[in-house]
Amino acid sequence: MTSSPSNTYEKIYQLVQCIPAGSVATYGDVAHEVDTSPRVVGNALHANPDESTIPCHRIVNHRGALAPHFAFGGFPEQQRRLESEGVAVMASRVDLTKYRHRFHK
Repeated sequence: MTSSPSNTYEKIYQLVQCIPAGSVATYGDVAHEVDTSPRVVGNALHANPDESTIPCHRIVNHRGALAPHFAFGGFPEQQRRLESEGVAVMASRVDLTKYRHRFHK
């Protein structure tokens, strides 16, 4: 039995809330944890109902690149938010070896 989209979205939001300030995760990292695809994670985050408690700016692609269509002000705003938390962004990318959050099961 598969999860409903709203149930999957809720799992995604709960997981993203666990990423501490100063860290990032990839769409794939989140997708792996909730047993879905990175595309579903992106769709969920684009529909984020509460950006003040669900820090979707901490999600980047598998190469550490920022989202070109970040739902809350575009990639310049995503970069601003990450940098305000101490994450260095160079050429619209984050160093995953330094800032990647690892989820623990």
